Amino acid sequence: MLPKSDGKAELGAAPPFLERFVQSLHELPPVVRYYDDFDDETRSISNIRHADLLPLHVNGRIIRLSLTGFPESYRTLIKHLLVFMLGEDLHISTCSNVLGAAIHFSPSDIDEIVEASPTGILSVWMTLRARELPAHAYQLVKALLHFKCRHRWGGWSESYVAFVSHQLPNPAADAYARVRSGEVFLSAEAEAAIVRHIDRFAARLRAERSTLFPDYSELCDVAMTLCAYQFAMRPIQIAMLTQRDVRIWRPDPDGDASVHLTFLMAKQRGTSKKRPMVRRVKHEWGVVIEATVAAATAQHRRIDGRLFDVDSNHEAGERIARLVERLTGDDASAMYLRHTAAQRLVDAGANHEELAEFMGHSFTKTGLVYYAASASHAERVNRALGASEVYQRVAKIAHDRFISVEELEHLKDEQQIAGIPHGIPIAGIGGCSSGQPGCPYHPVTSCYGCPKFMPVRDKSMHEGVLGSMRQVVLFFEKSSRGDTKSPTYLQLRRTIGEIQNVVSEMEEGRA
Repeated sequence: MLPKSDGKAELGAAPPFLERFVQSLHELPPVVRYYDDFDDETRSISNIRHADLLPLHVNGRIIRLSLTGFPESYRTLIKHLLVFMLGEDLHISTCSNVLGAAIHFSPSDIDEIVEASPTGILSVWMTLRARELPAHAYQLVKALLHFKCRHRWGGWSESYVAFVSHQLPNPAADAYARVRSGEVFLSAEAEAAIVRHIDRFAARLRAERSTLFPDYSELCDVAMTLCAYQFAMRPIQIAMLTQRDVRIWRPDPDGDASVHLTFLMAKQRGTSKKRPMVRRVKHEWGVVIEATVAAATAQHRRIDGRLFDVDSNHEAGERIARLVERLTGDDASAMYLRHTAAQRLVDAGANHEELAEFMGHSFTKTGLVYYAASASHAERVNRALGASEVYQRVAKIAHDRFISVEELEHLKDEQQIAGIPHGIPIAGIGGCSSGQPGCPYHPVTSCYGCPKFMPVRDKSMHEGVLGSMRQVVLFFEKSSRGDTKSPTYLQLRRTIGEIQNVVSEMEEGRA
């Protein structure tokens, strides 16, 4: 049985099985090389045989893996595991996290694992499970067992690799617990605050187009937040963006440019992590990226250098979180924007394949949690019908202004909103300050709650739309026989709540 431990390694002389196992291994190479995808360089660890401090370049930061204080055989084993894991094409960040968990095991713990045979490993594993160690500690044990399979030591062989991966149960953990509880999603008011800030910042840049925007750091903060909010990109993907990954077209010299960004997939095994993900920046926000590129060029940054003024994914995430906290007053990380963007896409009716493509997932099942994170059937129908007084106020987003029927008639045709949501022709509800052809969202259902929407000052018109939307909800309720998991319900409930906000404003005299 493994001895009880307080979670920290009990250092001492190397046990016999560990000593014999290390002596049976080949000699370590003099230099170990690995690819640093963040800086696009090949890194080297020199003199690995005798070094007790291994510098690892992880996403822009240097993590120093200290082996000081461990017995010689334990240090050698960890170095062999590093070489083995890099040879298995594991990312250097994974290697750093897993090998850093060696501090939770004493040499006698490792000796028990090395001694265990394929028939005896289960009892050793369950004893480890009872100690409730961090997840990376159990990954270290499995890496060591895979290493034994590779070297066919102690009765192990490569035929046991699948057994180690699937038959040794990891500690129970719900990786999506916070998604299911909804705590990682931004409120509608927080989303509106972020959108308004980017809108105003873009308008400010447009007004100062003749002169270079002076604050490069502020530009980068807004541009990084834009990428996290609109495209659901992780901090590592945002931090790795270079000037070469930006494409700018300006068909009209006096108009806004069309901007495309090319991100790389992250947290993927093998070569798939290099697959590009091309995204088009919202037309009104393209000036933010354009100004950032201009500022980077003015600072004589290399075209293949990083676009934003960050040195690591950690710094990018911190700066995005600081700006979001300043705008919303909530302590939200950059990943909140990613989860919110995913839920926003699901609410709009995206299927599993579209969500996986948008998020950069290798498997469509990864995003199923966003469909499962829903209210009960009764609550969903209640919200979709707009019967919940609480929800009516939650989804409130400021619109541009009210306009009269005469003003609507004088707007350009492209600015007059019309559509056929769910087969119901609707027109005359108001105008759009940017123009309907330039909007990527569905007309009518996406207009209510949009800051660019100019609702017409006609209460009966909006009440008619509200009644039509409620009929659509009831139609889906009857035809689906109680199956309310369709994202259509989420889209309709948001639209109905925002239509009621417009009607409430008119009733209160604010129109």
